[in-house]
Amino acid sequence: MLLQSGTLEERGVLDTAAKMCVAARTAPKAKGVDEILTLVLTGDEKNLLADKMEELGVRYFKDKAFVWYGRDAENVRKSQAVVLIGARKSYRGVGQCALCGFKNCEECKKAGGNCAHLFLDLGIALSSAVLKASGDNVDNRMMWSAGKAAAEMQYVEGEAFWIGIPLNASGKNIYFDRQ
Repeated sequence: MLLQSGTLEERGVLDTAAKMCVAARTAPKAKGVDEILTLVLTGDEKNLLADKMEELGVRYFKDKAFVWYGRDAENVRKSQAVVLIGARKSYRGVGQCALCGFKNCEECKKAGGNCAHLFLDLGIALSSAVLKASGDNVDNRMMWSAGKAAAEMQYVEGEAFWIGIPLNASGKNIYFDRQ
């Protein structure tokens, strides 16, 4: 059987995407509470995410080509896959923490605030995932614009915070070597 380079590279990117999800899942979490979410988008689902990103650029900035949304949407379209890593909104109940700016978790929750440990957990999961992608030599870039679009697409029930990480294997890094 003869496999062409494009097929092998796409298979490698999907293998890396799976490893990234494992890395995010096994990353340390505050108080051992696992609210990390992972998804991998390819094909039409990936392109729908890019469409939503462009829509947000127009909605927020009245400009489809606004640098973050338009540029990032084009990068997502050119990618072989997008790994979404998120965290479901929750509160850790860490005594005397106040990292969120409130006296305690109950006050934070009542005010509709966000637990700082949720974002710490998300950051550690994201770092673990992109380290895995870098180790596999797969080009990637964390994109909050893709995360914002994912949140609006409501891939899961309830409130969740997402960051998108598009993946690409080509001769040039499309996420950093751009116009």
